[in-house]
Amino acid sequence: MVPWDHSPLTGFYQGIRVIPPLAAPVLATFLMQLGVLLGAALCLGLLARRLGLPALAGEMLAGVLLGPSVLGHLGPGASDWLFPKNTEQAHLLDATSQAGVLLLVSLTAAHLDTTMLRTRAGDVARIGLGALLIPLGAGIALGYLIPAALLPPGAERGVVALFVGVALCITAIPVIAKTLADLGMLHRDIGQLTLASAALDDTVGWLLLAVVAAMATIGTGATSVGLALGYLVLVLLAAVLLGKPLARLGHWLSAHAAGAVPALAVVLTMLYSCATAGLGLEAVLGAFLAGVTVLRRLNPAHLAGLNTITLWVFAPIFVAGIGLRIDLAVLASPLVALAAVVAVLVAVLSKLLGAYLGARASRLSHWEGLALGAGMNSRGMVEVVIALAGLRLGLLSPAGFTIVVLIALVTSLLAPPMLRIAMRRVPSAPAEIDRHNRHRAWSSDQPRVSTSSGEPS
Repeated sequence: MVPWDHSPLTGFYQGIRVIPPLAAPVLATFLMQLGVLLGAALCLGLLARRLGLPALAGEMLAGVLLGPSVLGHLGPGASDWLFPKNTEQAHLLDATSQAGVLLLVSLTAAHLDTTMLRTRAGDVARIGLGALLIPLGAGIALGYLIPAALLPPGAERGVVALFVGVALCITAIPVIAKTLADLGMLHRDIGQLTLASAALDDTVGWLLLAVVAAMATIGTGATSVGLALGYLVLVLLAAVLLGKPLARLGHWLSAHAAGAVPALAVVLTMLYSCATAGLGLEAVLGAFLAGVTVLRRLNPAHLAGLNTITLWVFAPIFVAGIGLRIDLAVLASPLVALAAVVAVLVAVLSKLLGAYLGARASRLSHWEGLALGAGMNSRGMVEVVIALAGLRLGLLSPAGFTIVVLIALVTSLLAPPMLRIAMRRVPSAPAEIDRHNRHRAWSSDQPRVSTSSGEPS
């Protein structure tokens, strides 16, 4: 029997390069990391909710306990076994977290309601700009005062200062909305103004972050900055022009294959993010634009499943993963501890002052201004995303990264009690009570408002 002569195909076979699959130990470790991180984040996040704290606090604590701050010091052997310090393993976890972050940002942007921006545009502009410009200026000043020892090697101080300004001026709409809902204040005019002003701040903040990212990667020369701004304008125009046609595609899918709508949302989020990242801008800007120009126009019911998976699976993994990157031992340094205290104070007071001045300029009362400042102080998960971007761009040292994450945590914990105290002194208007009772018709477990203070009866 003559064996088959495959010599004509030899060159063809040699030209094929098959990428080997993940080694079994690497895959097993990755799956264990996901299970342990998500399990710990969910348990501590639910515990935080029971204690009246944001879930973010418990989820981040899970990462801190499993990371170098606690497990790394108490059981370095167990820490190295669970989270081995090799690039391949770390990149798997990081890629999963990044995909989750992009979905979180796009779905958050899809929740934006522009009605208040149109109906009370003047008030929103004054409050939003006040809460944006004062923290931005304070952050830039703080960035120039940061001791050189806390700067990452090779970073330009001007770019770092602008990044710190962006980190301080940003808000966190998901945390603000959740806080207002938990306190029964979404129906209040102050609640509506807070969300609308936060939407304005976040939109400008993401655009500024894109410029900072371009300056960090392309350069700070006039040509580089001009190129970055050109890319930014191009991206904004493309997003606006593509928004309605892609939304029509989503509506067509909802009529013929509703299950494909979440898949379309994921595809658009990833492609938009890829486009902005490929231009040297931040990937999260693309995710934000996908949400605000396309996903916002889709039926929320068709995105509910994706939203649930993102909030209860991807987001906790991401937040716990941030905790893994934090080593609280850096706070043992008096210099780092002092910088952290100063940064937190500047972040809280500048946002409070900015929103208060904007409110007073809109002829709102003293307590209404304080309530707006308290509500907009929550940085939450958005600040964590910003911190991770700064670390990736080489604009934050490990100590600086820890400080920015602390700002996110402290402001998210302070906002609810501050808001509760201020709103006790803001009387309800009849329109607010009517709005609440209309909302109540959609949910039988919400109390009816009938008191003059606006508290549920």
